[in-house]
Amino acid sequence: MLHNFITKHRDLVIARTREKVGSRTAPRPTEVEIMHGVPLFLDQLCARLRTDVERGATQIGVSASLHGGELLSAGLTIGQVVHDYGNICQAITELAVELQSEITIDDFRTLNLCLDIAIAESVTEFARQRELTIIGRGVEQLGFLAHELRNQLNTATLAFEAMCSGSVGVRGSTGSLLGKSLSGMRELVDRSLAEVRLEAAPPHYERILVTELFEEIEIAAAMHAKSRDIQLSITPGEKGLMIEGDSQILSSIVTNLVQNACKFTQPHGHVVLSTRVTSDRVLIDVADECGGLPAGKTEELFRPYEQRGTNRSGLGLGLAISLKGARAIGGDINVQNLPGTGCVFTVDLRRSTV
Repeated sequence: MLHNFITKHRDLVIARTREKVGSRTAPRPTEVEIMHGVPLFLDQLCARLRTDVERGATQIGVSASLHGGELLSAGLTIGQVVHDYGNICQAITELAVELQSEITIDDFRTLNLCLDIAIAESVTEFARQRELTIIGRGVEQLGFLAHELRNQLNTATLAFEAMCSGSVGVRGSTGSLLGKSLSGMRELVDRSLAEVRLEAAPPHYERILVTELFEEIEIAAAMHAKSRDIQLSITPGEKGLMIEGDSQILSSIVTNLVQNACKFTQPHGHVVLSTRVTSDRVLIDVADECGGLPAGKTEELFRPYEQRGTNRSGLGLGLAISLKGARAIGGDINVQNLPGTGCVFTVDLRRSTV
């Protein structure tokens, strides 16, 4: 069995991996790269082989995230972690062949699965910690967005390169990471355009037909929900319902709220976009199934750089920008917390009765 082989030849695997890393010409390698990451990865790999798939995959992800954080602290590049994990896989495979060990095809398949998870998780953690480092340096907001976009692009490029190497497949964790990075770049562009629109000129007030607004949002929102295995329901409300506001700003606000709802809703969950009306107001509700917020956290959501839940992707600017946009067109956004179920974000706008 593979876990017995790794346990028995643990020191040899580490030494062989270090030898491979040491042969790299540029950037010049250091032992810090694998001093903690390789032993920890091997230990978690053995645990993965002895336990169930879901639990083992989580353990691998935790160790890979730690490795990604250690690399950043050591001043190394994310490209190195991808090569490190590939070298581990090669070292184990080569030693198994050289020592003529009886290892099953399923064991090698498990090794590749764990490699895929490790690369995806470590790249994600590296990018997240780099974002936090950028925030700590006090870079201006435009700089934040530019750096975040670059990080998403770097992550997508590295994931693509890892798949091109043949070590991991398109439908695994690394392929999923590529898709998430591309979606993240699209969201960044949308968000940036909304903020530029707010700063460049006063809002352009017009009468907006709610059904047309929802139709514009629906196609992209449906694709976004499908990519995250979320059910999306959209109900524009009564026919002919009109809102006063800036169509570009409003579209950006609602799109961001729907994307956030899909991001934090549990897999197989449900997101609902709907409307309510009063005599002079239109209330656009975006309900998710995130499980609800901890007590006292509702008022913190709209602060710049606040991040909701355990998903730490992005810089936490979307809700702050959305609130700023809503107030710029005479509206507001509030949130209702439903503990154990989710949240309902409501955009409160003037109803056009002309």
